[in-house]
Amino acid sequence: MVNINLTADYVISAMLADEGQGTLSNLKLQKLLYYIEAWHLGIFGTRFYEPEEHFEAWVHGPVNRTIYNRFIQSKYLYSDITLADRQDTNPTLSKDDKEFVDYILENYGKYSGMELETMTHNEMPWKEARNGLGVFDACNKIIPFESMKSYYSQRYAQL
Repeated sequence: MVNINLTADYVISAMLADEGQGTLSNLKLQKLLYYIEAWHLGIFGTRFYEPEEHFEAWVHGPVNRTIYNRFIQSKYLYSDITLADRQDTNPTLSKDDKEFVDYILENYGKYSGMELETMTHNEMPWKEARNGLGVFDACNKIIPFESMKSYYSQRYAQL
């Protein structure tokens, strides 16, 4: 299992490696980290992040509290993340973990944070965790891993 802060630093580095080649908002970072966990559960049936890490079904989609707390003093939801925001300027993942994260970034990195938010809003794990709540109702319910695993394994089987 991988530390979510190390993964966030890797994602920041990978997404912003070529300066001027795009932006990475706090919102987009949260959704990319969610899709890494979700698809790892769906493809391999196992967690990607350490046991204490989970995602909550917030109004703007899945949010990891560790990453939220990391940026709470300096970033808003739509603030840009920069290379200077990394805790580790040379984050290293295992070869397999790097390949997996790169695969997710290839497929989801092209979307904006708002587009990724819309995607998660249309997927069952977020919807089920917010069952009975209005679109704008505050929520910090944890998105169950089994729900993520079930939904993304079904999607993977359809590919």
